[in-house]
Amino acid sequence: MYSIQYLREFTESVFQKIGLSEQEASQASEILLKAELRNISTHGLVRLPEYVKLWKDKRITVSPNYKIVRETPSTALVDGGKGLGLVTAPKAMNLAIEKAGNAGTGWVAVRNSYHFGIAGYYAMKALEEDMIGIAMTNANPLVAPTFGKNGMLGTNPIAFAVPAGEEPPFVADFATAPISRGKVDEYNSKGLMLPENLLQESTGNPTIKPSALQQGGAIKTLGGDLDTGGHKGFCLTSIVDILSAVLPGANFGPFVVPTLGYAKGNTNGEDKGIGHFFGAMRIDAFQSKQEFKSDMDKWIRAFRQAPYIEGSKGIVIPGDPEREAEKENLKKGINLNQTTKQKLKQIAKEMGLNFRD
Repeated sequence: MYSIQYLREFTESVFQKIGLSEQEASQASEILLKAELRNISTHGLVRLPEYVKLWKDKRITVSPNYKIVRETPSTALVDGGKGLGLVTAPKAMNLAIEKAGNAGTGWVAVRNSYHFGIAGYYAMKALEEDMIGIAMTNANPLVAPTFGKNGMLGTNPIAFAVPAGEEPPFVADFATAPISRGKVDEYNSKGLMLPENLLQESTGNPTIKPSALQQGGAIKTLGGDLDTGGHKGFCLTSIVDILSAVLPGANFGPFVVPTLGYAKGNTNGEDKGIGHFFGAMRIDAFQSKQEFKSDMDKWIRAFRQAPYIEGSKGIVIPGDPEREAEKENLKKGINLNQTTKQKLKQIAKEMGLNFRD
């Protein structure tokens, strides 16, 4: 078990070793540790080796030319200058919040960026200003469209955070595919088989072997097949891809230049990075904060008090499990799996740092 402070100091040291400033290293570490605290370990410290590899391969720059390319009172297009998403994305979300404060709503699209951690981190930033927050991003092309054989879309997460009154905020943070790539890798590292209807082989045949993803297979769309709503999952993932990548001019769909050795993608095309899309909405642009929060409390309580299926834990409000996990993990610390520990030890060795067992 590791204390948050220990992991924070180690992660900040790694980011500073690759050239991030003290403030940037602190920001990047905060996002990864937020994922660990909220039990979204697939987007936590397991991603640190990937960021270091991107730096080694000169896919990212630690001193990017971050700039606003186009702007209106309520919108902006940001070029991340091939910087780390963990550094670029917080600036863009802050800009969306600032614009919402002035115009009622704020919308910021980003190109030339890379993986930004958990989408929920950005959506929840709006809660600090009593605003509704939205965040989404495209990713490596690993999801096959309905009836398709090959991965052509990312798992393309979306997050939506809404403040309430006496109740905790509503926070939905999810991949628009049925499983994240990190979760598939986790199953693979543990030698476990996946549940059915999540993956397909390169032939298009369904499989429960997580290794199939590294052998040319793909993740199925949310819903799986046509009869079970797979076309709706394709629509949802596509919407995120269009807003996050087509709109700002980043690499989109199958034209994303992969950051993974086994993802096919457009390895010969121009690398314009991946894209993100952020939104913030001021509640009082629509109605009074007090009325809205009161109604959100009623909405949440209606589901908390609703009859539920015997044997289940009851209806879960989005954000509840992660919030409870964060509270618990802040007390007891973080337990990293053996694979992650070994990767962090390797990074530490390469950089002249130390990572304890």
